Amino acid sequence: MKKSTLFLKNLLFLTALLLFNSAFSQSSLSGKVTDDKGNVVSGANVSVAKKATTTDADGNYAISGLSDGATTVTVSYIGMKTSKKEVVISGATTANVQLEQEATSLEEVVVTGVINPRSKLQSSVSISSVSVAQIEQGAPRATAELFRMLPGIKSESTGGEGNANITVRGIPIASGGAKFLQLHEDGMPVMQFGDVAFGNADIFVRNDQTISKVEAIRGGSASTLASNSPAGIINFISKDGKKEGGSLMQSIGVDYGNNRTDFEYGSPISETLRFHVGGFFRQGEGPRNAGYTANLGGQFKANMTKEFEKGYVRLYFKYLNDRSIGYLPMPVKVSGTNANPNWSSLSNFDILHDTPHSPYFLDNLTVGADGERRRSNLADGMRPVATSFGGEMKFDLGNDWKVEERFRQNYHNGRFVSPFPAEVATAASFASGFGVPNLTYANGPSAGQNFANNALVMRIHTFDTEINNFNNFTNDMKLTKKFGNFDLTLGYYKAFQNINMSWLWNSYLLEVKGENAALLNAGPNSVNGLYAYGVPAWGNCCTRNYDANYEVTAPYVAGQLKVNDKFNVDMSLRFDSGKARGSYAGATQALNLDVNNNGTIEGPEASVSVVDNANRKPINYDYDYVSYSFGGNYLLTDNQSVFARYSRGGRANADRLLFGPNVLNDGSAVPGLSADMVNQAELGFKRKGQNSSIYATAFYANVSEQNWDFGGSGGGIRQIQRKYNSYGLELEGNYKVKNFSVNGSVTYTKAEIADDVVTPALNGNKPRRQADFIYNIVPAFKFGSNKQHNFGFSVIGTTKSYAQDDNKLVMPGYAYVNPFINVELTKGLSASLNVNNVFDTIGITEVEEGSITENTDNIVRARSINGRTTSLTIAYRF
Repeated sequence: MKKSTLFLKNLLFLTALLLFNSAFSQSSLSGKVTDDKGNVVSGANVSVAKKATTTDADGNYAISGLSDGATTVTVSYIGMKTSKKEVVISGATTANVQLEQEATSLEEVVVTGVINPRSKLQSSVSISSVSVAQIEQGAPRATAELFRMLPGIKSESTGGEGNANITVRGIPIASGGAKFLQLHEDGMPVMQFGDVAFGNADIFVRNDQTISKVEAIRGGSASTLASNSPAGIINFISKDGKKEGGSLMQSIGVDYGNNRTDFEYGSPISETLRFHVGGFFRQGEGPRNAGYTANLGGQFKANMTKEFEKGYVRLYFKYLNDRSIGYLPMPVKVSGTNANPNWSSLSNFDILHDTPHSPYFLDNLTVGADGERRRSNLADGMRPVATSFGGEMKFDLGNDWKVEERFRQNYHNGRFVSPFPAEVATAASFASGFGVPNLTYANGPSAGQNFANNALVMRIHTFDTEINNFNNFTNDMKLTKKFGNFDLTLGYYKAFQNINMSWLWNSYLLEVKGENAALLNAGPNSVNGLYAYGVPAWGNCCTRNYDANYEVTAPYVAGQLKVNDKFNVDMSLRFDSGKARGSYAGATQALNLDVNNNGTIEGPEASVSVVDNANRKPINYDYDYVSYSFGGNYLLTDNQSVFARYSRGGRANADRLLFGPNVLNDGSAVPGLSADMVNQAELGFKRKGQNSSIYATAFYANVSEQNWDFGGSGGGIRQIQRKYNSYGLELEGNYKVKNFSVNGSVTYTKAEIADDVVTPALNGNKPRRQADFIYNIVPAFKFGSNKQHNFGFSVIGTTKSYAQDDNKLVMPGYAYVNPFINVELTKGLSASLNVNNVFDTIGITEVEEGSITENTDNIVRARSINGRTTSLTIAYRF
């Protein structure tokens, strides 16, 4: 018995010793995961052999119980390239991992304009995203310039911070703005209609460091998962503080007037509560020679997220109060022929760096919408004042039911004021028209002196509009039920949009001069450069006021079926109905009205344009249309897929239906013109390789449109009622080898006017400003001991297009180059130098005239991309 007890004791001791040795013979691996800028990556997946973990809030990870020897550490995170690192385990081993941003990751989950979030590889739609790193590389001088990074989207960003003309895949820019495309912030529309005259949606949006990424869907299910957006959706997605950190950024214009400070910070407060705040403030003259502080203002944003066991609730707030200069067409010299024109600057006006804005042309006295005296300041430019609040919630209700609710209330008002050159001619020509021997300086250092008869003068119409009330509310609620491999979604969308605006335009004479241009008088016809309260050169067309409200109701249903592991299909149906109510009034002439209250009737006061409130007309019509979309995606392999889709979507007409023959005297609308329809077909291929990815989509679109536009050199307003066809191919991709990477996109579009009701002679012509090719390419190279520095350049270009629909005057193709370099000075602190249009390339995007007199010098009114501007940015990330 004694021997047996001793044997058992020895056996237990030996076993304990073996277990002790075994425990200490097992090794561990730990380290930190950061991005390519040194920021910690919280929530990254780390796997070794058959064990896995995620990084904590500080980016740290630890895995124990590993065997010694060579192994592979795999680290992945959404939006970044998966890292596979060979490590030799020996005892307590440390391995830090740096992840790189992946510009076009097909594994990235997309949330914009889709039924349920899916990876790009599994989605049957064309969708792209722009990361924070890409935005910083591109250094857009205005939010509108950011859109040029998106494939398939042509953004004419020559208007300044907003008022961009945006088109998708050849769907035309018949007038201005983004008629068939919506801008969203965190999944909710900024405006229900993207092309409200002088109140485009992009005026109320700013890009800053609170943005985590920008997603863009072209065509596809955008027709049915949002109202008034059949061509696509651009969605600004905000940071939410999921990982602690922030940044402070100071940017200055090296060779132009700009001083901007950005800040942002977010953090978890507890395991279930987090927040993010941020914004910017800037001031400066802007990229052109205005002669005064033309950009002044900023933005503040905040959000808070509370997570629950089965869902989350997020509330957010935004306040934007900004003043940014708005650029309209400018005088430019054109010679040669219509088919092969030569574009150049005038001797005293540089199309790349100058603007008709002047410190001698700021004060503008008008008669307000209710007959009151009103003053505006041309320095206001585009002046949005926007307060927004909203929220979203998503919960799992159990039994495979989910509910999602989003709402947003926008309070929008402000102003749009900018000088528009209605005509450019010699001073002698204008003097003759006014019946005086010569023009004289109205102000400036030469005030009272004669102006040279052979010098050039602009007839200026002040596009002076008061944004009285653009408030809008949106609510979107949907229920999702899972039935095996089939997901059913039932949704209900409700929205209200006010469009209350006053147009109060005057007419002036201004010298053609790039800096500090002075106003001119035409004898007794003028006072301080003003010769008319109104725009008599355009038949006094444009003094007006409208107060309209639009109510939108849209139930929708969507289904998504996973046929097998490789094939999924989806379909969706939406019924939009709307009510338009309100009133509008045009212009009437008040005779001998003493506008400036000096007791004397002066030349411009003999006949004054005022709002004809005594003859207001009603707005009282309803509309409805049906949208649908169906598509499928097939995984050829684990890293490539094909998809096909057909969609039909609508866009209701709003303010641009007014002031023409399409709204009758009783307020009803002419049948068939209250909404425009877009039919689209798509066929796409996606492939993700080890060091590359490619996304190709062939597309076809058929569009009907009712609109109006200013009639170029003809003056006044012209009606548009036509159909378009377009087809083409959209390519997006990236490639990386060692420290070198290149990403970009190119879109080929063939578009034509298929049926013009107003001007049948245009049938078969190419829509104005529509190029065959638009492209964007960005090569970059990382260097330094830890590859912490980066330099490269972007090339943005377009082939030729026509100035107007009659296809006479050609706007030449152009490509401009934008180099950048980013250097890490120390951990968390970096400096960036960005140059926009380094070679001062002239790039014409818009022309008012449709033709020139060939083989002589012509003066036309056009907009070009801005000339060279250089910015220096110091950023601290923590």
